[in-house]
Amino acid sequence: MSKAVKIRTVAGSPEREQVAELVLQGMRNGLSGFKACQAAGVPQSTFAGWVNEDAQLAERYAHAREDLIERMASEVLELSDSDVPALADGRKDWAAVQKHKLQVDTRKWLLSKLAPKKFGDKMTLAGDAENPLTVERIERVIVQADGK
Repeated sequence: MSKAVKIRTVAGSPEREQVAELVLQGMRNGLSGFKACQAAGVPQSTFAGWVNEDAQLAERYAHAREDLIERMASEVLELSDSDVPALADGRKDWAAVQKHKLQVDTRKWLLSKLAPKKFGDKMTLAGDAENPLTVERIERVIVQADGK
């Protein structure tokens, strides 16, 4: 029976820094934070704790997350632009079309949640310089308890 190797996770230790860099590199290469932690051999909760207690690591994590989001946006374009294979008789493979659509829609949804200001739907009601929104009338309705 082999013993598990214990990684020194003290802040600033070379071992912790090496594991953290593996996680960040995994994210830059397109892995989710969870998958990058798995690949680096550290629980995601442990890595999240490191990020919370180390401002420099938090900044590097934010940049890696931004890189991951940009990579995901590029994937949406690649998937949208890629051709769908044809069946043996020359017709389009509609199952493949639906798979592409699902992949694009899933990534778009995830992008709208991860970076709503950049990729989310704008939900602001606003006018423009030529046609500003104005308040015409404000009314107050008072309802009495006895229904009168």
